[in-house]
Amino acid sequence: METATTPLADRRYAVSLFSRLRTAKGQSNPFPIYAELRSRGDVSAAPWGGYLVTGFSLCDQLLRSRDWLEPDARWREQQGDGTRWTAASSREMSRTLPALNPPEHTWVRRSAGMFDRGSLEQLRGPVERFTSRLLDSLAERLHDGEADFNALVGEELPVATVGYWLGLPTSDYPRLRELTHDQVFTQELLPSASQLALSDAATAELRTYFKDLVRERRKNPGPDPVSRWIEVWDSMEPDRDRADDAVYFLTLFVLLAAQETTATLLSTMTLLLLEHPRQWDRLTVQPDLVPAAVEESLRYDPPTHVISRVASRDLVLGDVEIRKDEMVHLMVAAAHRDPARHEDPELFNMHRKPAHLAFSGGMHYCLGAPLARLEAQTLLHQLVTRFPRLTLVRRPTWAPRVAFRRLLNLDVALI
Repeated sequence: METATTPLADRRYAVSLFSRLRTAKGQSNPFPIYAELRSRGDVSAAPWGGYLVTGFSLCDQLLRSRDWLEPDARWREQQGDGTRWTAASSREMSRTLPALNPPEHTWVRRSAGMFDRGSLEQLRGPVERFTSRLLDSLAERLHDGEADFNALVGEELPVATVGYWLGLPTSDYPRLRELTHDQVFTQELLPSASQLALSDAATAELRTYFKDLVRERRKNPGPDPVSRWIEVWDSMEPDRDRADDAVYFLTLFVLLAAQETTATLLSTMTLLLLEHPRQWDRLTVQPDLVPAAVEESLRYDPPTHVISRVASRDLVLGDVEIRKDEMVHLMVAAAHRDPARHEDPELFNMHRKPAHLAFSGGMHYCLGAPLARLEAQTLLHQLVTRFPRLTLVRRPTWAPRVAFRRLLNLDVALI
């Protein structure tokens, strides 16, 4: 059995590997690098300390286990000043739902009460209308030549959907989208000082925006989730300011989760199908395969490539001893192509049985997964029906990220 002390050579190898991941080539196609990492075993050393997990079974097991915790506010404070974990944006994120551990996580998640079957059905019509309108804009651009699908559709549908659901002014959507892109840097693996500064500034502006929104909804409640959360938290928390803080953190979390990863899913899904024209052609004549295409896209290239956890106590992971409070990074995009879990994992195959960790797992399974699936399936249904001759013009470029994928463009045309 290995101990927590890993040979320096292993970490040097990991440094080299992550240096390649951070290049434009690595961000465009990180999967050969993931395969190299996976070949060294299910658990290997991370460049900055802690460990990387690449085996599907271990990742799945860890996400479902209560022995592994989120890096919460307590853990982040212990990392000391000057680290990414004590940046203002990181401290703010530590109070949002994804960074909480039980028992706090349990009652905050219950208070959210969102995206059950009834609320999804209420959103189905608006999502269909938003999608149709955005594809009308795409059609106009395609009439004159090529168009950027990512800018016109992929980035627009999620903010239109969550903005409508929260009751936000449409004039605020462009700025909220920009702030979300900047804010997510604090959740990256190795953010630079300049990226953290962008994230800190974006987080401060989002805090002001949503704190003002909560105050306004308290004065003028309506049939919207923010007003409902205020009512719920008033029944749970006698301190009005603390109740408003809880609603603010829920609203912030909803925007960030609903916008960033869903936008990546929509554009990546479209890219993958255009890169596999036989699969695209099959969808145009068999639209009942749309849900399977969405699930395979989530497996093949998920929006989130890395999920991090810390050990609640001294534990053994695979054959590696992990110390209490030591961090592990689940390389879920690498795990999705683990040949021990999927036959021919490098093949994009809509007919395989769905099995992926794109929405995490266990108690932290993504609350917004039903909405993300609704948006993706609605878009793909309309897309293959209206644009059966859509084609990729050129390979896209990607944002400088490892954990959270983001396309910067997706140029398409009609043939």
